[in-house]
Amino acid sequence: MIQAAPGIEVTVVFALPDRATQIRLRLPARATVAEALERSGLAARHPEVDLAGARVGIFGKLTDRKAILADGDRVEVYRALVADPKERRLRRAAARPKTQPT
Repeated sequence: MIQAAPGIEVTVVFALPDRATQIRLRLPARATVAEALERSGLAARHPEVDLAGARVGIFGKLTDRKAILADGDRVEVYRALVADPKERRLRRAAARPKTQPT
């Protein structure tokens, strides 16, 4: 029987409006989010991104870079928002034509 290499496998993801970068990594057990980001090479692939200042999460939940990863985790790097989502919804609602009650 073939034994799997020790450690964990995680995916680091960074999404842009038109494409996403997904990098699968094998890391030692008890690796952190910071280690995954460093090993992913994401900074070299996307030099336009302030990786040091970007918020990060695991499966959509914000987390600290010191967080310990588990096998199968999806580390996500979040871009800064261009506009406040709540404000955008309010603007769209205000721009819709008003309907008259019947």
